[in-house]
Amino acid sequence: MFDFTVVTQWVDQFLRSFLPAEIAILAEFVLIGLCLLAGYALIALVLIYAERKICAFFQCRIGPDRVGPFGLMQSFADMIKMLIKELIDINHVDRFLFNLAPFVVIIASVLAFGCIPFAKGLQVLDFNVGIFFLIAVSSIGIVGILLAGWSSNNKYSLIGAMRSGAQMISYELSIGLSILTMVVFAGTMQLSILVENQADGWFIFRGHLPALIAFVVYLVAGTAETNRGPFDLPEADSELTAGYHTEYSGMHFGFFYLAEYLNMFIVASVASTLFLGGWMPLHVAGWEGFNRVMDHIPSVVWFFGKAAVVIFIIMWFKWTFPRLRIDQLLRLEWRYLLPLNLLNLLLMVVVVVFKLHF
Repeated sequence: MFDFTVVTQWVDQFLRSFLPAEIAILAEFVLIGLCLLAGYALIALVLIYAERKICAFFQCRIGPDRVGPFGLMQSFADMIKMLIKELIDINHVDRFLFNLAPFVVIIASVLAFGCIPFAKGLQVLDFNVGIFFLIAVSSIGIVGILLAGWSSNNKYSLIGAMRSGAQMISYELSIGLSILTMVVFAGTMQLSILVENQADGWFIFRGHLPALIAFVVYLVAGTAETNRGPFDLPEADSELTAGYHTEYSGMHFGFFYLAEYLNMFIVASVASTLFLGGWMPLHVAGWEGFNRVMDHIPSVVWFFGKAAVVIFIIMWFKWTFPRLRIDQLLRLEWRYLLPLNLLNLLLMVVVVVFKLHF
């Protein structure tokens, strides 16, 4: 399996061959930032196109089919349109907070995006407390949403922001406990080691029932955390126009739009890393020939393939189930998911202490 450390070390040595050490490090920072932003935008555009096609499939439609072959350039055309649209000046808003909110949301999303191990040796941030850092930075996004609703001076925006705040703070508990369940099983919070520990079997198979329960709860809570259907109360079009970003236009609206899709990708990536082995191939004990074939598939293909499966499940939720009421949404978390998660965490501790796992 190809190790991207070879590429990163070559780039580092190449820059240091003709630049002073401090300037080379600065150049690497800039290069990594540009790669992150390019990957961020590209993945968001691909997911927007995929959502439109999957939605069309569920509704017996064709979806985008005019701009480019099979409509592949439709998302790029929409991006260009978004970039050149006017930023409408809204009266009676808190201008500083109104303009700051989209950047807070996008910065939180980019920081979380930088923690993801995309392939072997291809990871920007790899702390020994990587899981803790990931949870911390992903929680910043709610601040931007609350700022957007408050500063817009619009009752629909404020109601959408308050709904989103209640929803995200509630479901972060289930996400955190599901992640903590797998951290207890793995014994580490470093994302690269979490993936390497799954070389002999993905955690969803080795962790018995607690890992499976944690995976299901994580999917439900992750869907709610990203404000996607059937948990899209903060953006309920029939009630709140567009929710907390009603007053935004142009690229400011585009920031919220991109962050929503990238947050879905981050949720799917974390699920792939914690439960499905990340970039690690599928290995079956005793099937040496099968395992060698699996090793020939590039690690980046394994990672994006697993993330794509999880993303499809999340999109399947949206286009299958009707929207919940806000009281039903909060009752699901506080009355069912949270107690189930606490019991599941205790069960995982028992499994680890008494070595009941594979």
